[in-house]
Amino acid sequence: MMKRVPTVPPMDGLRRHIRNSRMNKGAGQGDSFVRKTYRLPRTVAREKAQEWFKSWPKAAYWTEVESWRQLPDNQIEFTMRRLPTAD
Repeated sequence: MMKRVPTVPPMDGLRRHIRNSRMNKGAGQGDSFVRKTYRLPRTVAREKAQEWFKSWPKAAYWTEVESWRQLPDNQIEFTMRRLPTAD
């Protein structure tokens, strides 16, 4: 009786899908949102986010802080997201 050796499925398709997904996500493709990433001191970062909400109100543009993280030296890196128009 021969032992069956488990076969590993080919990973090319998965690798291609992940690569394409990452490329599209990084380019902001796949949705219609406008994104901008900043790296600023904490107080300036807060002012910049408030500026976005004042310029593009959340109710009309779905403006939001999409992601943020605290960096050394009291720096904040954050990504703002909004719709291109209020239509």
